[in-house]
Amino acid sequence: MVILHTVKVYPSKKKLPKKNQLAWKIAEIASDNAKLDKYSADMVINRIIDNASVAIASINRKPVISSREMALAHTRKNGATIFGINSKKKFDCEWAAWTNGTAVRELDFHDTFLAADYSHPGDNIPPLLAVAQQLKKNGMDLLRGIITAYEVQVNLVKGICLHRHKIDHIAHLGPSVAAGIGSMLKLNTETIYQSIQQALHITVSTRQSRKGEISSWKAFAPAHAGKLGIEAVDRAMRGEGGPSPIYEGEDSLIARILGGKKAKYKVPLPKKNEKKKAILETYTKEYSAEYQAQALIDLAKKLKAKINNLKYIKKVDIYTSHHTHNVIGTGANDPQKMDPNASRETLDHSIMYIFAVALEDGDWHHEKSYSKSRSNRNSTIKLWKSIKTHEDKKWTRKYHDPNPMKKSFGAKVIVTLKNGEKITEQLERADAHPNGKRPFKRKNYIKKFKILTNKIISKKESERFLKTVQNLRKIKNGQLHKLNIEVSNKKLKRNNRKSIF
Repeated sequence: MVILHTVKVYPSKKKLPKKNQLAWKIAEIASDNAKLDKYSADMVINRIIDNASVAIASINRKPVISSREMALAHTRKNGATIFGINSKKKFDCEWAAWTNGTAVRELDFHDTFLAADYSHPGDNIPPLLAVAQQLKKNGMDLLRGIITAYEVQVNLVKGICLHRHKIDHIAHLGPSVAAGIGSMLKLNTETIYQSIQQALHITVSTRQSRKGEISSWKAFAPAHAGKLGIEAVDRAMRGEGGPSPIYEGEDSLIARILGGKKAKYKVPLPKKNEKKKAILETYTKEYSAEYQAQALIDLAKKLKAKINNLKYIKKVDIYTSHHTHNVIGTGANDPQKMDPNASRETLDHSIMYIFAVALEDGDWHHEKSYSKSRSNRNSTIKLWKSIKTHEDKKWTRKYHDPNPMKKSFGAKVIVTLKNGEKITEQLERADAHPNGKRPFKRKNYIKKFKILTNKIISKKESERFLKTVQNLRKIKNGQLHKLNIEVSNKKLKRNNRKSIF
């Protein structure tokens, strides 16, 4: 049973009781120790595999190297592991979370949930795993924490829109990390409540990180929120409080940054002691691109089979949701999205570029599709510039449908040829979506892992990790370092620039 909680601003003189505050209600479900849902637990294993896939694939990308160099300076005898580094070496958990979180996020290739706002719930896993390793927790502890973190983030994303007010979606990640860690460590409601308030307060930032010329900070942002979430829990465990009430206060997030003093939000949460299943509403990516591009890549592949010669294309019109049009489409009004020399981070937020490449190649690759030679190809540039997106209220309604079975992130594409002929295709949701043509199952996650880690890790290490992670429920206290993946030191690149750490 889901309960809709009304969240609004109260003047300080009213002194809103804790039990009526959103942070307390979140803390209550985080501390309820509800029985774990079997399917949710299975999905956690899928997402740990998914995170490992994309983290190892990005192991030598510049932001990951930089974050790793920073983390390597913070060794700890009984700490956490770092992707790629020998598992016998341990580091402060917040720094392990920092670099592992950056590695997971760098390729924009892990799981997603879209509703009133955006999110990548898999960003919760690196900080929770790092804390679990440092505190010698077991597999069931980790499962409980991750399931709670997903539950909190998904429901905040359903109820509170951040992007409308140009706030980055990591503001929902700080509280979910804090709640997940609290659940994993079996902390009391008061401690979790205070850590959620602190975590939200310090993880609010603007969406400029995803606007214009998008930089490497896009990969660092959720890792930073995870790191801050760990520190917030540590302070709360020491008895330190947070700004209160963080959501409903007179000078709170809602009052001063989001909808204002008259705003009302409806946030769904499960009933106390009810199984948490929100992770089952989330979905991963088959392609390394913004999630709203997934269905459009599938559409481009279908259209390629229908068009004999792409040179005959006069223009391409994409009719889609408000979010897709305004965030990754021409509605964003970002000239950088049409620039062949734009950063990878910018190109993976340009549906015009993505659709052009997918239409030409009939496929998508996490590295080749973003190469400078690929983005500067004359035929691609010509096709790219012929593409325009439009908001269609029908698709916007589908995007926001409260029924997960009906919610869709697709589009209708009309290709107009030079002879006036029009070719039309539409797709409700990506083929790999849980309600798509061929939903991702465990075998697909494993296949993705093997493809992305091929030639980076040994076959022996690959098989060891996959066997271990699928036995997560039985991993004993102090053995979670086995979820790390080692890469030969010869294959790890370094950044030798002078720095502080």
